[in-house]
Amino acid sequence: MNEIPKRISTAILNSLSAGVVPRIGLEYIAVGRKRELETILRDLENLGQGASVFRFIAGRYGSGKSFFLQAVRNYAMENNFLTADADLSPEKRLSGSNRAGLETYRELVTRFSTKLRPEGGALEALLQRWINSIKLELAGNAPGGAGGSSPFDEDLLPALERRILETLSEMEEMTHGYDFAAVVSCYYRAYIRGEDEKRTAALRWLRGEFSTRSEARAFFPVGEIITDDNWYSYLKLFGAFAFRAGCRGLLIFIDEGVSLYKIPNRPSREKNYEKLLTMFNDAMQGKTERVGIYMSGTPRFIEDDRRGLASYPAFKSRLEDSRFVREGHSGFESPVLKLTQLAREEIHVLLERLRDIHAGHYGYESSLGGRELEAFIDLAFSAPGSEEFITPREIARDFLGLLGILREDPSQSFDSLVYRDGYRVKGFNPGDPGYAEFEV
Repeated sequence: MNEIPKRISTAILNSLSAGVVPRIGLEYIAVGRKRELETILRDLENLGQGASVFRFIAGRYGSGKSFFLQAVRNYAMENNFLTADADLSPEKRLSGSNRAGLETYRELVTRFSTKLRPEGGALEALLQRWINSIKLELAGNAPGGAGGSSPFDEDLLPALERRILETLSEMEEMTHGYDFAAVVSCYYRAYIRGEDEKRTAALRWLRGEFSTRSEARAFFPVGEIITDDNWYSYLKLFGAFAFRAGCRGLLIFIDEGVSLYKIPNRPSREKNYEKLLTMFNDAMQGKTERVGIYMSGTPRFIEDDRRGLASYPAFKSRLEDSRFVREGHSGFESPVLKLTQLAREEIHVLLERLRDIHAGHYGYESSLGGRELEAFIDLAFSAPGSEEFITPREIARDFLGLLGILREDPSQSFDSLVYRDGYRVKGFNPGDPGYAEFEV
């Protein structure tokens, strides 16, 4: 494995040791999921051609849903998509009291990310890139070419404003498009003129931070503000704008969909499902342009006919597998992408990579070979039912814990740790019959 920058290896080791997904460096530890990733790559190709998509990523706790979403997010940014991600919680839903839907919108917009801004905060950079790209194009087309006219030449400003307004006028026919275009055009003028107060106000409006319409009208000629009821319409507008600003589209990643399943009040839960159904239908029926939405959740969130999406009749019919999928065939064209358990061979590769990253990060030569890794996998699957329920999250966390002990305490050995608490791995203990024949 090529040497990994310390910043990335630190993020990988710290995140996995804490049982969470690193936001960077996933390419160094990603294994398996070939068919699932091929499905997503087809989605992205379609999005780049103007389509829309909605998929649920289903898997039990620790099965790799969040990891999978982050891997897709990173790939999308590398391929010039604008991305946004948010984790649902009691405070952040799709709809609810205390502006729970608006809180989700605010997190998504705050976490707008691009290849150059992978950690979020890309909203203003996106606006400025759009303005400056038009300025540079106009400068290049001016008499004398790019070398004869500066993109900051005041002579270009009338043409620049015409082009800005022409682009925004294309979006005015969309729901809430007039107000969106009005605020973006005000941002443009404030940016060009150096009016920081108005520029900041425009960003606040786009992030949904104005509480009243009268407060917003002090800055902009708008009739609306972004609220708990209309926030999704503005995400669709951002998808259309992202394309005009030079991106291939907008990808939205919503994790912890099970938070909706946990809403105790049935009317409130169904109101969230109704909002989700609107988003789902818009994507599946082609009512949005260049917007992809991926939501992760447990199988219970999707399949439970008492509280899950299956309890909502309109969703139940839309998400039910065809009989051919139920008979054992793959269902990668379904809106529900089900993450299955990693194969032992894939887990072995994951452990190899973690071993090498750990050794490279701390500067030592690992003594763990294939036989030790197989022994660790045997131990991980030794509990009753673990073949079905052991997760990559648990395996990675426990393995990094083992590596940490071996590095920090030279008196410990792999054998002594593996056999601790009465655990024994068949075929690995030198006292076991057949030890000499144990092979990877």
